[in-house]
Amino acid sequence: MKVKLKNVFVIYFLVSVIGLMYALLQLGQPCDCTQHLKSASDLIHAKEKKLSQLQNELKRLQGREKVPEPAEQALPVIYAVTPTYARLVQKAELVRLSQTLLHVKNLHWIVVEDAPAKTQLVSELLAQSHLRFTHLHTETPKEHKRKESDPNWLKPRGVEQRNLALQWLRENHELGKKAVVYFADDDNTYSLRLFDEIRSTKRVSVWPVGLVGGLRFERPLVENSKVVGFYTAWKPNRPFPMDMAGFAVALDLLLANREAHFDLLAERGYLESSLLQSLVSIEELEPKADNCTKVLVWHTRTEKPKMKQEELLQKQGLGSDPSIEV
Repeated sequence: MKVKLKNVFVIYFLVSVIGLMYALLQLGQPCDCTQHLKSASDLIHAKEKKLSQLQNELKRLQGREKVPEPAEQALPVIYAVTPTYARLVQKAELVRLSQTLLHVKNLHWIVVEDAPAKTQLVSELLAQSHLRFTHLHTETPKEHKRKESDPNWLKPRGVEQRNLALQWLRENHELGKKAVVYFADDDNTYSLRLFDEIRSTKRVSVWPVGLVGGLRFERPLVENSKVVGFYTAWKPNRPFPMDMAGFAVALDLLLANREAHFDLLAERGYLESSLLQSLVSIEELEPKADNCTKVLVWHTRTEKPKMKQEELLQKQGLGSDPSIEV
């Protein structure tokens, strides 16, 4: 009869608790041997450690984190790196993205907050996401932060956060395990077909991105299955005139080029190039999405909500309940 994994953990938990109670009862017996006391203390410490491990495992099971099936584990891992920052639509963006990623096999979500510490909102959202995830944080230096009134193009967001994710991968990735890194911003819309394309990346794979650069789409131009140029209208002379959503990188390539990173001081529009030009040439790019003729990701962005009525009510002391998380 097949035993459920959760039942095994529950049984093991009960046995451990009984063992701990027995050790505590033994402490109450008279004993003039310090060695026995030391042994009992060591036993309690070991049981407490095991109890903590089991409690964490039970929390994971209760959270119903998605555990890959054996066949799924054989697939290359997709590490989806998402920088995020506090704003009114943050939770909505992350919920939408997380529910897309739930349908992707063997995926590990790396969420990096632009914040001095992990926030409760993001921590709870990740814990409830049912995804395998890593939660990191690092704050963008003040001189490089975009003000609320600044236009989107003035300063890039997420640079330090993406670099921290690369650092984490270099320090924690299991050697010999195939993986691909994709920079999945939380304000885009993704087709599930895109992740099927990403998974076969050997070095750097590329594809079109819709609704970006003032065009219906931007895309690599392909001849004889090789990238020969780019269809783009804005600064076409950039080394790699692509959007962040338009490429993925094999983790092996990033591990072999440990200094490769995004340049916080890169000129506007050159952020993607600052990473890619240290990894590949244009001729080495791998065109996906039917030789870059299919749009599978869109730079949609969520419209900034207009809060005039909320602001008026707040001035009257009648604003919405701040304890209700949006």
